[in-house]
Amino acid sequence: MSDDNFMRIHSPEFQAMAARVLRATELTSRLNVLPFDDEAGRAELLAQLLGRPLPARVTIYPPFFTDHGLNLEIAERVFINQNCTFLDYAGIRLGEGVMIGPKATFITLGHPVDPAQRREWLTGAPIDVAENVWIGAGATILPGVRIGRDAVVAAGAVVADDIPPATLVTGPKAGVRRQW
Repeated sequence: MSDDNFMRIHSPEFQAMAARVLRATELTSRLNVLPFDDEAGRAELLAQLLGRPLPARVTIYPPFFTDHGLNLEIAERVFINQNCTFLDYAGIRLGEGVMIGPKATFITLGHPVDPAQRREWLTGAPIDVAENVWIGAGATILPGVRIGRDAVVAAGAVVADDIPPATLVTGPKAGVRRQW
């Protein structure tokens, strides 16, 4: 993604990203139908998705979804429960010892709010999750968020702003911000 965090839809960069999305979808489709005890098969498909082998003592329960994979950085002792989604084109870092509950969603890309730009551009920013963070079931982490060490994100929370270390956050974030 360019320095200004905008990518023109249908640009060469966008087309390369779209090709990777198709490849990642094919790999996750194969991953999610493997028998659970096929550890070697899962490790091979995850290595292809991430572009490198998983670190030591990482647990990922399927189904598992990513739209890119190559920008998902997973440290040791990370636990990812079932049915989690990582839209990682702009980058997601999961620090050591992070625990993620089922159906959590991490989103690094979006569209501009301006209707005239919405179908022409993608916006994005990386997500950084520090060590020993616990993300509850069904939480949604939005672009550009940094979550500090030892923080807890409660189940169902929508995280749109940075979270300081050793902090518990709860609840939805939706509210009228502006109108046009």
